[in-house]
Amino acid sequence: MSFERLSQPIEDGAAYEVELSLVVPVMNEEESLGPLIDRICEAMKGFDKSWELILIDDGSTDRTLSYARSYLDREGLDLRIVEFQRNFGKASGLQAGFDAARGRLIATLDGDLQNDPYDIPSMVAELNARDLDLLCGWRKARQDALVLRKIPSWCANYLIGSVTGVKIHDNGCGLKLYRSAVIKQVRILGGMHRFIPAWVASVVPSSRIGEVVVTHHARQFGESKYGISRTIRVFLDLLSVLFFMRFKQRPGHFFGTIGLIIGAISSLILLYLFWVKFGLGQSIGTRPLLLIGVMLFLTSIQMITTGILAEMLTRSSDTQKNYVVRKTYQKDA
Repeated sequence: MSFERLSQPIEDGAAYEVELSLVVPVMNEEESLGPLIDRICEAMKGFDKSWELILIDDGSTDRTLSYARSYLDREGLDLRIVEFQRNFGKASGLQAGFDAARGRLIATLDGDLQNDPYDIPSMVAELNARDLDLLCGWRKARQDALVLRKIPSWCANYLIGSVTGVKIHDNGCGLKLYRSAVIKQVRILGGMHRFIPAWVASVVPSSRIGEVVVTHHARQFGESKYGISRTIRVFLDLLSVLFFMRFKQRPGHFFGTIGLIIGAISSLILLYLFWVKFGLGQSIGTRPLLLIGVMLFLTSIQMITTGILAEMLTRSSDTQKNYVVRKTYQKDA
């Protein structure tokens, strides 16, 4: 689980091949895929600028990929399909979509028909009107189970907002709209797709992140890929988020501060024992406090050394991708 900032200027005046890229990660959504593509095409009829659809097949074991390929020759649809070698997870699917996108704007939505593509054109107008870099969907009337989905989501959103300082009602909504030049400055790894607004806030001011109420539908086909265990992972990932947001550029401060505090405690203990030994003439060889002092001293050295190594690692660039593409499909020229 990691986040990486890339060295790329925020330049919205660059030349883009299309205006809008729609990125949809899918995994075993054979029943939903056809209706989803039909709905996207219908929703985008009123969009008067160029757009493309990028499907990320995240290791599906059903007929999702074959169904997707049958749409490659559909008239009026600029479709590309990225097939993963195996299942890498939603974060990797989104990252692959961001890497492949050619649009000035990038919209993401889930492949289970719960997000409504008809919201996308109005979100584009909203983002441009408010001059935002990220516009998040808010499933205000969420069509999910109360105990297993809604309550854990409310708790997670409150904690994420408290820890990161980015107050978004619905971090988990798959329907989001980004400026390509901004989202391509970050890499979303592990389970960090739940914290995208926080990652974007590390690149641009949080005032350039907004949200808008969107439509949410009940799942029609299949089963949710997420359960109550996701809540536990959110709590664990929050610790990583807190560390990366505050100490990613200076991890030596984090480990070094802990090392210095422990070192100070060990120094006091050892100074006290020095006074007991040479000032009072008492034996200290069998005292547990001596062992504690020595162990704290060694721990202090280890923490400071870890901080130095972490600083060295942050200076090296690691652009290794967190997914493996088996094949990319697109319409023949």
